Amino acid sequence: MFLTHEEVEAVRDQFGTPCYVYDRATLVEAARRAHAFPCAFELTVRYALKANSNRALLAVIRAEGIAADASSDFEVERALRAGFAPDAILLTSQTPSRRLAEFVGRGVRYNACSLHQLDRFGAAFPGRAVTIRVNPGLGSGAANRVNTGGPASSFGIWHERLPEATAIAARHRVTIRGLHTHIGSGSDPEVWTRVAGMVLVIADRLPDVRAVSLGGGFKVARMPEERGTDLEAVGLAVRDRFLEYQRRTGRALDLEIEPGAYLVANAGAIVSSCVDVVETGAGGYRFAKLDAGMTELLRPSLYGAQHPIEVVGAAENGAAGSRARAAIVFVGPSCETGDILTPAPGDPEGILPREAPSPAIGDLVVIGGAGAYAASMAATNYNSYPSAPEVLREAEGRFRLVRRRQALEQVLANEVDGD
Repeated sequence: MFLTHEEVEAVRDQFGTPCYVYDRATLVEAARRAHAFPCAFELTVRYALKANSNRALLAVIRAEGIAADASSDFEVERALRAGFAPDAILLTSQTPSRRLAEFVGRGVRYNACSLHQLDRFGAAFPGRAVTIRVNPGLGSGAANRVNTGGPASSFGIWHERLPEATAIAARHRVTIRGLHTHIGSGSDPEVWTRVAGMVLVIADRLPDVRAVSLGGGFKVARMPEERGTDLEAVGLAVRDRFLEYQRRTGRALDLEIEPGAYLVANAGAIVSSCVDVVETGAGGYRFAKLDAGMTELLRPSLYGAQHPIEVVGAAENGAAGSRARAAIVFVGPSCETGDILTPAPGDPEGILPREAPSPAIGDLVVIGGAGAYAASMAATNYNSYPSAPEVLREAEGRFRLVRRRQALEQVLANEVDGD
């Protein structure tokens, strides 16, 4: 955890709980590791905005020379407002863009993710260059819900339909300059090497391709026992495949990677309060109810993701470290059985208590690894809970508010009364 116990108390005193806290130094360090990814030729690092699109974090990422990958028209707009140059933004959308002509006209790069998207692009911009996303038939991930490749994934043009894609491009005189894939989250270099080989086989069929993107999905080790992706090991293995390809074909393909969680996951935490403690008798559980849960962090409820949880304690309750440890199930405030922060790994319907100092009402509890797919993917406003504030811990240790706590009036603002 990048926060000291004193800083956790300072966050509560200044901003209340629950509250997201991000650490600039951790984010910058991760960005520089990404830039060091071994590469045979030119490397472009793109940040996947879906992981966390707060403007303050985007400013840090942009300052580190990282480009942007947007998954929707709305994320393109956010990237533009955060200062990214249009040609530093790649739109890779699951659904057709409603602002395709506007964005491409301004210089935003486009990645066609289906035959229909490619046809629309060609009709709007005949004779132009484009990137296409191809599903190579292989996926990887700690859970099915983070697997974005293979036959069970709808992302990209299925590799067997590539002739149709090239026919569409030829009809519109469109040049396929970029080839994009994304298999999901994984840490095994052998899987990445195999994917690189599959992608290069596809590149053989696309003679005008100059750059290949392997996407993101680099596994982040949030828990002590987890193994994260070793970017150097993956990069060296992939680099060797690209060098072999260059020797065989004479084509030097540039590489793009799109880390999202890798950059921001461990640069974020949620400071919460224990608001109640209940037990369910012999053979049951002891539950610590926090004021943060699925309304701030949906990953555990969605696919059994694991996050470190630390009971910091409170002055009036005594030091947490001196208390007896107990098996605790940490849950959120929502009226929803699935609002569990300690599910069984990979099983959102299972419960796995954590050994922790026995919490008391009023204790501060910190949930780690919450910089990615937390604020950007929470069950916001469920039970009408307002969204939590977001704070950036600057290099000198100062906390800067980067998103205010939502007021109930803002939750209700867009509701329309009947006549």
